Amino acid sequence: VQLVESGGGSVQAGGSLNVSCRYPYNMYCMTWFRQAPGKEREGVAFIANNGRTVYSDSVKGRFTISKDVPKNTLYLQMNSLKPEDTAMYYCAADYGGVCTLKEDSYRYWGQGTQVTVSS
Repeated sequence: VQLVESGGGSVQAGGSLNVSCRYPYNMYCMTWFRQAPGKEREGVAFIANNGRTVYSDSVKGRFTISKDVPKNTLYLQMNSLKPEDTAMYYCAADYGGVCTLKEDSYRYWGQGTQVTVSS
């Protein structure tokens, strides 16, 4: 299963970015993770097949996860970006019926797209 992220880049604090992830077919849990240099990978947001979404406290109210099923594309709209949002952003997916923000719940991963926020 190949997941391909795109849309990363550099932006100033307070700006916005929208990253995308193409996937070959829909899976029950689709999630965004991020990993900053020297830090552990953390779950940012997931969207379940029934539309339920969950966000980490660090991005709640600023980020929005969505997916376009006909286009097989997962999105993460990031607004009010902060320097601490700088990280490599990864999409992950799995068939599991219980979605989480824990990386060991996901077998399928993309290669990542870099997001850099300057102050």
